Amino acid sequence: MAKLQAKLGRRRFLSHSAKWVAAASILPLACRHIQADTNSQVRVTESIAPDKIYFNGKIVTVDDNFTIAQAIAIKKDSFLAVGHSTQILKTAGPNTRKIDLAGKTVIPGLIDAHGHSDWAAVSEFSESLPDVRTVPELLDSIAEKAKSKTPGQWIFYPKLFATRLRQMHWPTKAQLDRAAPHNPVFLDGTYGGMVNSCALRACNITAETTHEGVLKEGGQPTGLLRYSAFELLEGRPRYDLTYEQKLHAIVNMIKRYNSVGITGINIGVAGPSTLEMYRDLHKQGRLTARMLLTVNLASLGLSVSDPADKIRERVSALGFRTGFGDKWVRIGDLKLFLDGGILTGTAYLRQPWMKVYPDRVKQVFGITDPAYRGVLRFTKQQLTEVMTIAADLGFRFTAHCTGGGGVDIMLDCYEKVDRVKPIKQRRFAITHGNFFTAEAIKRMKKLGIYSDSQPAWFYKDADAMEYLLGKELLKTFHPYKSLFDAGIVVNGGSDHMARFDSYTSTNPYNPFLSIWSAVTRKTERANVINPEQAISRQQALRMYTINNAYPSFDENVRGSIEAGKLADMVVLSDDILTCCADNIKTIEAEMTMVDGKVVWGTQYV
Repeated sequence: MAKLQAKLGRRRFLSHSAKWVAAASILPLACRHIQADTNSQVRVTESIAPDKIYFNGKIVTVDDNFTIAQAIAIKKDSFLAVGHSTQILKTAGPNTRKIDLAGKTVIPGLIDAHGHSDWAAVSEFSESLPDVRTVPELLDSIAEKAKSKTPGQWIFYPKLFATRLRQMHWPTKAQLDRAAPHNPVFLDGTYGGMVNSCALRACNITAETTHEGVLKEGGQPTGLLRYSAFELLEGRPRYDLTYEQKLHAIVNMIKRYNSVGITGINIGVAGPSTLEMYRDLHKQGRLTARMLLTVNLASLGLSVSDPADKIRERVSALGFRTGFGDKWVRIGDLKLFLDGGILTGTAYLRQPWMKVYPDRVKQVFGITDPAYRGVLRFTKQQLTEVMTIAADLGFRFTAHCTGGGGVDIMLDCYEKVDRVKPIKQRRFAITHGNFFTAEAIKRMKKLGIYSDSQPAWFYKDADAMEYLLGKELLKTFHPYKSLFDAGIVVNGGSDHMARFDSYTSTNPYNPFLSIWSAVTRKTERANVINPEQAISRQQALRMYTINNAYPSFDENVRGSIEAGKLADMVVLSDDILTCCADNIKTIEAEMTMVDGKVVWGTQYV
């Protein structure tokens, strides 16, 4: 961070965000002399002639009225005017390029509200990760990998979840041992995982090991681990790339995002070094999507158990807060991790995990305590202290929270902070959440809390949650219609973490797949779950456009196609508003534009 401040100078460093916001607010003023509706006559001078006009299309603006237009005029990095083709074409100068859309649908650039592009970028850097769907496929894949490994070399599957296998459970330790008897195997499910006997021996994990994250049966380790026990896995594979290799990998990953219409990514975990990395990419002219970085407390060398004064001092010393940056790389919120994950049985629920189907929960997660509700990483007091520090220092705040019990705890703490320092206008959030009761939604509305949601999780995981937790609890799982009806700002993100393919990655980052699932409530296993919580296509599109500009206070700058806003847009292969509902998931981006420049596709250049 000292290096970054030295580059900018402290005054520029601190004021950069303010300058960007001020500049953005001026943009619409330059366009007010152009009226592009059917009742006006457009006058244009050469100095304000657009560089490009896209006409004869269906322009889904996603403005306040969800206006449908026909044409767009673009000047440099901004939309100059939007309206009917005959009117917008009158703004052309002698050097204006005119591109006929031939009736194609255009939408604002899509924003992924929650991704991990730097993690995903390196996940297949050295070898591809197979898309295994069943336990036998996984075992065959492990056995095949073992053939190319020397004894003692690790076999590693990052971001693999038992509940996403067709059988909804891990292979047994004995099955892993048969597949790879001489190689340690680690199936990493982020907040929990599975290892074989060779891995246990390599890491000296035995019956005498007392670590709380090592699950046992009959006094012996089962191979099931919770996240806290990952620290015992000495020698497990880690990515060891040079700085330039990391940059190269990220550039290629962002190009894949561009190919599905993504023009902005909100990074779920970041720190000062991540900020510098993305700023370097922009300076080198290699960044083709706008980045919003969430600052994780751990990235600052802090934990919640540290004294509040130490946390305050370290966060204050950063020299930046929410909004710092420019139109390409900006700082979002300060973040903690409150609980674990729904796919590892570590999310903190409102009820015990074993309440409905104890045998299933035991088989999948190894849980045996009937009162167990999940993992909490810190106390309400600690959470409230960090929320207060964020509010005092000008940061938005959020926390990773995957269970309904965690949602209620976050709201309790938000209410406590609000009584001392009102937070309604600060755009604090709940990241993931998953389980929202009517009461929780009511409290969120009162406090101005928005929902950082992942429709891809509903698509991939709703069936498993119903299988493990029952239909009654599933009524509160990703209740998008209830959230929208209450006036909650709902974001749409992927939480993409590993693998490159937009449909089969962990988690799928294809926005059209997620929009389709939110509209149809269909899951990967071809079921329809809680169809009463389906939302309209317009609402789902807002989740990935204007709503995702909200966390960075950018809704007046991007997220819709309006005069004065940044020229980020996508030309689609099909009409997302009228096509057969099941065709939404296969819509392709024929052209993606960021900042007035085409970053994907050649047909409409």
